Amino acid sequence: MSHDDFDFEPVRGLPANLPENEKLLWQGAPEWKALALRAYHVRKVVAYFSLLVAWRIGSGLVSGHDAGLFVSCLLLVTLGGIAIGVLTLLAYLNARSTVYSITSKRVILRHGVAVSLTLNVPFKLIDGADYKGFKDETGDIALRLPDRERIGYLITWPHLRTDKITRPQPSLRALADARQAAAILSAALAADAGAEGSQTSVITGVPAGARSPRTEPHAIGPQSNGPRTATA
Repeated sequence: MSHDDFDFEPVRGLPANLPENEKLLWQGAPEWKALALRAYHVRKVVAYFSLLVAWRIGSGLVSGHDAGLFVSCLLLVTLGGIAIGVLTLLAYLNARSTVYSITSKRVILRHGVAVSLTLNVPFKLIDGADYKGFKDETGDIALRLPDRERIGYLITWPHLRTDKITRPQPSLRALADARQAAAILSAALAADAGAEGSQTSVITGVPAGARSPRTEPHAIGPQSNGPRTATA
């Protein structure tokens, strides 16, 4: 018998059914390996313990006191392995419990390992977005919010832009299909701009070749030349 911790959701990743005038355009989740490297900094932890072991070996050989060298190195390797294992497990569980959703009206971030939290970001609160791709072919999409809007850093982490600590920006992190998600969000912002007539909103950093799939236009409607534009 299988058990789903989120079986209360009418649609996975959504706290309630969407209104009739709102459509679900895209859903995705972080890649746990990329999340472990960039959010939980597993690579840096590996480097740190590697340096400790190298320093212990070097100092032991120079001083000539190598009686406990093997034991101390083994202890460091064990502690490092435990730390790396815990961080990797947290990254895996976080990725498994996270669902990012883009609708025709908002971006929704459902996350939380022990306690499920949902962050709704309506398009009217998005001043723009920044796309960043990485060598592992995953990418992040950070949402720029107005100065008046504040979100809790601790309760939203690690789904945040890492270099914006004082002004946290909710982010869709470590996406395998980040280019497609950015293109879909771009088209949805453009369509909503035409309907709402709000201020300019731009997604920066999206490669020129990224476009939303041709299977999606019926969901986002035709793009408008209204006052807010989104580029992809």
